[in-house]
Amino acid sequence: METKAKTIITVQAIINAPVDKVWDAWTNPKHIVRWNAASDDWHTPKAENDLRPSGRFTSRMEAKDGSIGFDFEGVYDEVKINQFIAYTMGDGRKVQVSFESGGGATSVTERFEAENTNTIEQQQFGWQSILDNFKKYVEGNHPYP
Repeated sequence: METKAKTIITVQAIINAPVDKVWDAWTNPKHIVRWNAASDDWHTPKAENDLRPSGRFTSRMEAKDGSIGFDFEGVYDEVKINQFIAYTMGDGRKVQVSFESGGGATSVTERFEAENTNTIEQQQFGWQSILDNFKKYVEGNHPYP
């Protein structure tokens, strides 16, 4: 029996902020609900995060008009503070997120296994849009504790 190789999609952004601030915004539910959307007509009204190996996370993503929504969830496989996160999504696909610090900025790179419903281009565009929204949020003038 032949197995089909999984397609890996990569998205990346350079965030003009130190890695500890970027990490906090990426992993703290109080921040996740403020940036986790691909477009202005979507939002994340609820997020929970148990950031440790075998810990679970979930984010409720919805259209602001209430017409559609879904839960994005998974289990962490590996967590290295301020450096790396690996997790398995609820549908079994794997994701890796790397945080590389240098010169006052942080590079965030996500690599994820493609699903079979949407085109590769649609998936890459959607994940990149969320990452771009994250960059905008972190670099914006919002209060950090």
